[in-house]
Amino acid sequence: MPPNPPSEAPSLLSRRHFLWNSGGGLGGIALAWLMNQEQARASSPPPTHQPHFPPKAKRIVQIFCAGGVSHLETFDYKPELARMHGMTLEGRGENQGFFGQPGRLMQSAYPFRQRGQSGAWISDLLPHIASCADDLCIVNSLFAKSNNHTPAAFQMNSGFTLNGFPSMGAWLSYGLGSENENLPAFVVLPDPRGLPAGGSINWTAGFLPANHQGVPFRTHSPEPIADLHTPSHVPTATRAADMSLLASMNRDFAQAHPGEATFAARLRSYELAARMQSSIPEATDLDAEPDSIKRLYGIDDPANRGFSRNCLMARRLLERGVRFVQILNGGAFGSPRINWDGHENLKDNHDTQAATMDRPVAALLQDLKQRGMLEDTLFIWSTEFGRSPVTQGVGSTGRDHHPGVFSSFLAGAGIKPGTRYGKSDDIGYGIAENKVTIPDFHATILHLLGLNHEKLTYYHNGIDRRLTNVEGQVVSGILS
Repeated sequence: MPPNPPSEAPSLLSRRHFLWNSGGGLGGIALAWLMNQEQARASSPPPTHQPHFPPKAKRIVQIFCAGGVSHLETFDYKPELARMHGMTLEGRGENQGFFGQPGRLMQSAYPFRQRGQSGAWISDLLPHIASCADDLCIVNSLFAKSNNHTPAAFQMNSGFTLNGFPSMGAWLSYGLGSENENLPAFVVLPDPRGLPAGGSINWTAGFLPANHQGVPFRTHSPEPIADLHTPSHVPTATRAADMSLLASMNRDFAQAHPGEATFAARLRSYELAARMQSSIPEATDLDAEPDSIKRLYGIDDPANRGFSRNCLMARRLLERGVRFVQILNGGAFGSPRINWDGHENLKDNHDTQAATMDRPVAALLQDLKQRGMLEDTLFIWSTEFGRSPVTQGVGSTGRDHHPGVFSSFLAGAGIKPGTRYGKSDDIGYGIAENKVTIPDFHATILHLLGLNHEKLTYYHNGIDRRLTNVEGQVVSGILS
């Protein structure tokens, strides 16, 4: 038997009374279970949604390239590898790869050239991104803790190699909220071909209130969010009356139960879903874009059509007040041709992936810039680790995982454009200058949003948790 519904005054039509009467039986049990599950998450009061100090950035877009993009084939020029091609790592270090197969040093599969006025070294694999070199700050000294995709992806996206911790987007939603109450603060645009290692845990709210988790769009479907449209048989006036009654009941409940943070968090999620019935179709209507913008992104190019749409959709969401948009490139692990995991034939793998990613990412950067949005948008391109300077197996043309050093780039609000930070050694095996850990990376991102990473905390299981755990230093050398 379900528990008895809470007693209410006979004259008061409360939200809870309504839900118990309409959702009794198994529905009532489910409601009670949901409230119990969220009790711990709602124990801390929500923040004031004010930054700790004046921010440089209002919003973030993150391109996450799943599978481990090779720094040696993209942003970290190592001419010494060409001279040492075919030699062993003897005396230089050990294979840090996941499979640990012995191999030999392999030169880059692509020529590098100096780009723009800044002279940044970027390979021919990414000609479109290379054309934006003067807007980029390339970090060549990132360090990850794991050589396994799933924990490494978790660390890049949540700060921890274990699951269950809030993602960076969830922390920003918790700390700053959304600029548009009709859209989520944190939206995820998965690769239409599949999810990254770890799946939805990469955008989880963890122990934060559930309304801060990323809202994934169905990028493989014409309908971004399932079951969002109002049924056609419901008249507009009736729908408006329903929403007005619901809002009134919510206000009455909030006034009568000021301590019910659990239920309030659930109500906020439901109310946002209702408002999204009108906001999402408009925000994701790419047909409203001029042909010149569609051509810029390569919407009609079969090689990158799905990812191009995601990048253009991201710009529309950002300009409508979404705080954090995460765009995923690569997924469906086990199939090396739809992620960046170049174990067997690295050049073939990276050629395929770059064809989907290079042009749309450059277009998004250029589009934000021409609209004046790059001035207050932080643009992040990242992956979970790099690739080894040695081949995966003698005679192979692939590279194994390499967490010891890899590359990323940032652009936009508060970032020094046309610069490089950090340096790997002469073969791209280890860090030679200015090591940047993932907590350092996250601390810097939060800093640009006006958040002190040591003060953005949430009390959970006896600990004031934070994105950077007990680590992290702001990388001041990349800040303008």
